[in-house]
Amino acid sequence: MKNILVLGGGFAGVDTAAYLKKEGYNVTLVSDRDYFYIYPTSIWIPTGDADFSDVKVDLKDLQKAHGFHLVVDGVEKIEARANRVTLSSGKVLDNYDYLVVAIGAHKMKHPGQEHTLSICGHPLEAPKIKRRIDDLIAKGGGKIAFGFGGNPKDSSAVRGGPGFELFFNLHNLLKKKGIRDNFEMTFFAPMPKPGARMGEQALSMMDTMFERSRFHKQFGKKIKRFEADGVVFEDDSKLESDFTMFIPAGDGHRVVKESDLPTNEAGFIKINDYSEVIIDGEVSNVYAAGDVAALEGPDWRAKQGHVAEVMAKNIAYNIAERDRGSEKRKGYQEHLNILCVMDTGDGAGFVFRDSKKAFMLPMPFVGHWMKKGWGWYCRNTKLGRIPRIPGM
Repeated sequence: MKNILVLGGGFAGVDTAAYLKKEGYNVTLVSDRDYFYIYPTSIWIPTGDADFSDVKVDLKDLQKAHGFHLVVDGVEKIEARANRVTLSSGKVLDNYDYLVVAIGAHKMKHPGQEHTLSICGHPLEAPKIKRRIDDLIAKGGGKIAFGFGGNPKDSSAVRGGPGFELFFNLHNLLKKKGIRDNFEMTFFAPMPKPGARMGEQALSMMDTMFERSRFHKQFGKKIKRFEADGVVFEDDSKLESDFTMFIPAGDGHRVVKESDLPTNEAGFIKINDYSEVIIDGEVSNVYAAGDVAALEGPDWRAKQGHVAEVMAKNIAYNIAERDRGSEKRKGYQEHLNILCVMDTGDGAGFVFRDSKKAFMLPMPFVGHWMKKGWGWYCRNTKLGRIPRIPGM
């Protein structure tokens, strides 16, 4: 039985390990956290609609469900040509036939970023956001600024959706408490049309929703720095804020940048359509999936959980076929699309885009509960308690 080492305990890593076990491999999963975190549903932690425990799954439970070996440790060094991985504890792992890298991305840094919190950052930032929001609610009012940044070297490394979702959820929470008029809410982003990757119809609908919710906008200005009381832009204008939530763009993981793996300009691992890593002109024994990988495709392409899951399933299939001596392979490109239920707290918008079409479908009330249901579905399918629905 061949040994496969999977690095990363997120969507890509957990699914890869589970699918490889189904193919009969001896799989070891390495994660720097002892839990799998369901980022798409973490938007409800700051508003009190979910507890931290609701959006995480113990990796030991996933280990029991799927049978892979689990090592809770960080990754310090990858030496692909030497077939060696060094962990943060100093332990060296070199007894593997295949390596799957799924350790995610690091974040771009802006001066003063310590004055912000991110809903897409470390999981423990979500409860901190809640405390900051609770403090402002207790105060009775204030100025709130939410935003996200971009990576000029890789357009797929932007993640603004959760920022929009949390913004709308907070708006509805303040409305329910009868204090929305006491808050000035501003969304900011360096690009002129944030959310444009969703398509023109979705962008138009978002503008209407912003106007209806009385949100202020600060778009098209690059961020110079963050301060304790606001955001300073390139023209030295300042957006005053009592609390700033900011989602920085993704950047290549430090360990990947320092490795001998091939990367694009932003530091993401170069892969082909089959998630294979080409080293010295040959298909190596290394694969990459999820945010750590450099996605090829149109400018609107985005790194999302469902794409990571497709890559994970394909990697298991491709490795198994490779070992059978077969030329059969499955690629991620045909599945490249934007797919999300953008929750607003009192409803949602179903967003879809691929190479042929792009649309946003309003789903008042029922959309919110659809996303709640997806959270339950995600947890229980990962644990193997209910079957997966193809494409979800």
